[in-house]
Amino acid sequence: MGLSSFLVIAIVMAAGIAAGSLGALLGIGGGVFLVPFLNVVMGLPFKVAAAISLVTVIATSSAVSAGTIGRNLINVRLGMLLEVASAAGGQVAGLTLSSLPDRVIFGAFAAFTAAIAVIMVGRSGRRNVLEANVNPGILGGRFYDEDSSREVVYRVKRLHIGMIAAFVAGCVSGSFGIGGGVLKVPVLNAFCGVPMRAAAATSALMIGVTAVATVPLHYANGYIRPPLAAAAVLGVLAGSRIGFWFGERARARWLKLLMAAVLAAVSMMYFVKAL
Repeated sequence: MGLSSFLVIAIVMAAGIAAGSLGALLGIGGGVFLVPFLNVVMGLPFKVAAAISLVTVIATSSAVSAGTIGRNLINVRLGMLLEVASAAGGQVAGLTLSSLPDRVIFGAFAAFTAAIAVIMVGRSGRRNVLEANVNPGILGGRFYDEDSSREVVYRVKRLHIGMIAAFVAGCVSGSFGIGGGVLKVPVLNAFCGVPMRAAAATSALMIGVTAVATVPLHYANGYIRPPLAAAAVLGVLAGSRIGFWFGERARARWLKLLMAAVLAAVSMMYFVKAL
């Protein structure tokens, strides 16, 4: 392996660190940053970039899930219910999206993420928590909230919107290799009554399950390049530690604003690609 190859691997690892940090912080997998970098900056084919990104999504999901054990942030019941819709969306993407023009797909995704970004900014000062003595219901949960230094409870509302978002996220994950958390987290927080930290942790679990079902297909098609995938995974695992450190110290309001900024950037990027 020549010097240029080592340099490429080092660059991919550095990109993985950045993607892992933001992915762990926001529960969105990091693929939304890694795919454009590998495709646009590194010049890899889009399908190869998406496949490598999905491998790192599994790493991010595993790291975040392990890092939140004992904190009751992951809502397993809600996550597995929504995962049914995500898996269905992934299957639909594999069967139908290949027949749609890229401009249509990119334009629709840009409009959707822009709308969610506006909603997140509008809700940046609101919190989806109840008093600790309230019954959370079948799909709700409770956890210790660092912002208020007390145990809080939340209830899941408008489940049908969450299921629709999970379905769309499955389509997005299968098509773009970005994990789908970029849609699940803001929708769970803005529409379904799930606090930001719980939404991020639950999404992190879900995106890993979706990616595990998709990666073998990409590998069979020859889209995954092992050296680059390994470098990206190592970077993501290291970056996840950084994301945890910031996540434990950041207030939920700032996480929402950061998520809105990420969504706005993604929307602009795909809008340009749709032109």
